[in-house]
Amino acid sequence: MIAKVLIDNITKNDLLSEWGLSFYIEYNGHKILLDTGASGNFAENAKQLGVNLEEIEYGVLSHAHYDHADGMPTFFWENKTAKFYLRKGAGENCYGKKNLFMYKYNGIQQGTLENYADRIEYVEGDYELLEGVYLIPHKTQGLESIAKKVDLYIKENGKMFPDDFAHEQSLVFDTPKGLVVFNSCSHGGADNIITEVAATFPDKEIIAFIGGFHLYKSPEEDVRALAERVKETGIKRIITGHCTGDEAFAVLKEELGDIVEQMYTGMEMEF
Repeated sequence: MIAKVLIDNITKNDLLSEWGLSFYIEYNGHKILLDTGASGNFAENAKQLGVNLEEIEYGVLSHAHYDHADGMPTFFWENKTAKFYLRKGAGENCYGKKNLFMYKYNGIQQGTLENYADRIEYVEGDYELLEGVYLIPHKTQGLESIAKKVDLYIKENGKMFPDDFAHEQSLVFDTPKGLVVFNSCSHGGADNIITEVAATFPDKEIIAFIGGFHLYKSPEEDVRALAERVKETGIKRIITGHCTGDEAFAVLKEELGDIVEQMYTGMEMEF
């Protein structure tokens, strides 16, 4: 399988960049789009990278935040047939806490889920998207404690609650060498996600983890502690960017060494 980063915060060429993330993935002859960034810029980059969005067969939304979902209208304009697969827990109700009393909306562009309802599929549990490709939800309890640390909330019945990340899912590929896991922001903790996937496929080895680690606001000691927990999972390759942050990436590199690579717009990966 191969994957291309259609958009990320970092670019090393003339491709567009933004606070967002989108991947194009080819697997056993199938073409999949994971996330759409924060705008239509991913589509412009796709053209430059030789990716025809009309040929995408499956769209997947990793979680219900604007920087991964707000290019969806552009995708639906470019591609008239592919469904987008969301967790059943996904809604237009995600917020970030700015201070003690103020919250800022950071969810899917409001109206998207209604306007494109015929193009959206909601999934539950462990879901097989196609043979060898799976959507795996969080199974770790108590993720609300992580949400409080990073000030992420959901709004229900007019009240704010720490996010339990029921709208977040991992996209997992079974390759001849082992499992490759994509989780675009890893809000539930990269170590937890690796453990969740390992428990779901106990007879498989996880060879790679790709996505942001959501550490750009985290103190150094928390980054080092996470790095140690990730190391204990035995993961062999990590490609991270977006919400990881430059300072946190440097710490991860120091702690984990050559298994960590920096993601950037236009990057191509092969597994």
